[in-house]
Amino acid sequence: LGELAVGVGPYLVGILIWSIGLSLGGTTGYAMSPARDLSPRIAHALLPIPGKGSSDWGYAWVPVLGPLVGAVIGGLLIRWYAL
Repeated sequence: LGELAVGVGPYLVGILIWSIGLSLGGTTGYAMSPARDLSPRIAHALLPIPGKGSSDWGYAWVPVLGPLVGAVIGGLLIRWYAL
C-alpha cells in the first residue's frame, strides 16, 4: 500500500486543483497563469468590438502575482518543514 499511496499523490493534487477551479471559476473558466488571463484581456481591450464591456483591469494583477506569491510561500513552508 505504501508504493500505491506515493503514486496516487500527483493525481490527488490534480483532482484538487480541478475541483477548486470548477467550484470557484466562472462560466468561461478560471485563470491560473498570466498566459491564460492576460492574452484574452489584452485582445479584448484592443479589438474594436461594438458594445463591449470593460476589460476589468482591476483583477489583472491576481493571475500575475498570485502564482509568484504562492511559490514564495510554498518554498518557505518547505524550507521551514525540512528543518
